[in-house]
Amino acid sequence: MGSIVKNEDAEKCLSELLNAEGYELNEPKKQGETGVDILATKGKETFHIGVIGYKSSPPARAKDFFKVFFRAVSRLNDGATHCVIAIPKQTARGLPLRAKQHRIAWERIEKTFPELEIWFVDVENRIYERRGWRGVG
Repeated sequence: MGSIVKNEDAEKCLSELLNAEGYELNEPKKQGETGVDILATKGKETFHIGVIGYKSSPPARAKDFFKVFFRAVSRLNDGATHCVIAIPKQTARGLPLRAKQHRIAWERIEKTFPELEIWFVDVENRIYERRGWRGVG
């Protein structure tokens, strides 16, 4: 089991990394505000990023993942061309099992939402890795 990562810690880490890469970022949301967690723009590319942390409870982690998935694809209403789910690297271990368990749905999600990406945030080492939906299953 990995160590717990708060949503705000993952979001802050990713925002700092993207800022260092020259992305223009939206102002952080205030407590209770809705909307995209991070809107990162560089040149003609804009990334609508939903961020979740890593909780100790597997059911809570699953609930957070399903919630951030829906929020990510809902950004299509805003014209998003990159809908990103940013999750702590600890979550990466369980995704192949989830993809295998829900194989047909996982494959259909990939086909239906080509804009969807998953980024793994390593808060401890202050790095992140970008992957497409297929790259995690």
